[in-house]
Amino acid sequence: MKVLFTGGGTAGHVTPNLALIKALSGRGVGCAYIGSYTGIEAQLLETTDVPYFAISSGKLRRYFSWANFLDPFRILMGLIKACFLMVRLKPDVVFSKGGYVAVPVVVAARVFRVPVICHESDITPGLANRICFPFAEKICVNFPASLAMVPVLKGVLTGTPVRASLIDGQAQRARDLMSIKADVPILLVFGGSLGAVAINRQVRQVLAVLCERWFVVHVVGAGNIDSALKSRPRYVQLEFVQEGFGDLLAAADIVVARAGANSIYELLVTRKPHLLIPLTAVQSRGDQLENAWVMREQGFSRVLEEHDMTDHTFLKALDKLWLERAQLVQQMGQFAIMDSETMILGLIEELAQEVTWS
Repeated sequence: MKVLFTGGGTAGHVTPNLALIKALSGRGVGCAYIGSYTGIEAQLLETTDVPYFAISSGKLRRYFSWANFLDPFRILMGLIKACFLMVRLKPDVVFSKGGYVAVPVVVAARVFRVPVICHESDITPGLANRICFPFAEKICVNFPASLAMVPVLKGVLTGTPVRASLIDGQAQRARDLMSIKADVPILLVFGGSLGAVAINRQVRQVLAVLCERWFVVHVVGAGNIDSALKSRPRYVQLEFVQEGFGDLLAAADIVVARAGANSIYELLVTRKPHLLIPLTAVQSRGDQLENAWVMREQGFSRVLEEHDMTDHTFLKALDKLWLERAQLVQQMGQFAIMDSETMILGLIEELAQEVTWS
């Protein structure tokens, strides 16, 4: 059996694929990956032995840009190459995690009658996935509320495959690495694989106060290290963390994060009290706002919207989070953790039996 993976743009479109690839490789299943030329997926796949193939893709923007005139040609070129790769690789199943690069791959799979499984992490599906859904046999979702957003006969509640290194993180290993004493509480701040300018700026504006209360581990995103703060006591800046993130998460007492669905899911699985600062509707399609609102309604998350964020409101929200952390951990205990990996592997094996390459 051979499984072809696709998905990219952010780490959230890639890391669940990595968890599945590791599980499948352990069973002797062949895996390959199609991503973009410039996305983070190429960087993340470098740590694996999985063959990686890059194709062109368009961004399908919802706003005017001169690049919109070129994107149809990029998508067409991506589709043509995806078709050639489909013939060359002869996969039994395509697993798509979404992102614009997935669209040509999913369409090419339909051309050659290769079954497709799509995975949607957000409460409401993104544009790329909505385009892919008609070509998919099964659509896996993270949260029960998402089932109403996908075709009834295709939707399956699976959750998201979480890397074993995340679940098995060792807090002491992270503390030893950064020389943090056992009695010093840790605040972990991350804005996703691309960083978060607004969160970075806000943390640095009140850094003196934060460092009095916590040891601050700040994942700032590529190119966002502030050299003036490198020697700041009780503060560490990291551009991006792949290996060792599970240890950092295990060590953290509280977390500040964006409201991407995969980040939320990982925080729920690891039962980490957290403050979500979602991207605004101006910066995105509003998916992070919807994710954050649903998590707040269920009592799993505390939320501070970016347009309400000031020095005062940010520190007040963190103080409240700190005081209520035990209550939040207890509430998150009601979140059902599914064996996502086993469920999705079962779907892959079931659909793979339907394919015969001549």
